[in-house]
Amino acid sequence: MDPAVAALLKRDDAGLIAAIIQQHDTSEVLMLGWMDDEALHRTLTSGRVTFWSRSRQEYWRKGDTSGHVQHVKSVAVDCDGDALLVRVDQVGAACHTGTRTCFEGRGLPVSS
Repeated sequence: MDPAVAALLKRDDAGLIAAIIQQHDTSEVLMLGWMDDEALHRTLTSGRVTFWSRSRQEYWRKGDTSGHVQHVKSVAVDCDGDALLVRVDQVGAACHTGTRTCFEGRGLPVSS
């Protein structure tokens, strides 16, 4: 990865940074995943989103098994350097449960 890009990032103790995935044309938040430097490098250079799986301890490129790919449109780092916003063109469901987003139907009650 470009050293100038790497210098912008504040990783957690495991070397990971949160990646918020958003549909590029509707701004719909699809999911949150985790990236290390290699996953970010693959995402920036391949045009497809790659994550680091904390549970499986391996890289996974979204859609390789499901066909529900994420085509990268842009990537931005937040002002603190501890989160990424990856804007994508999502093909199919973003969530492993088969829903469009990982947040669909999971709203919590809010008191006003």
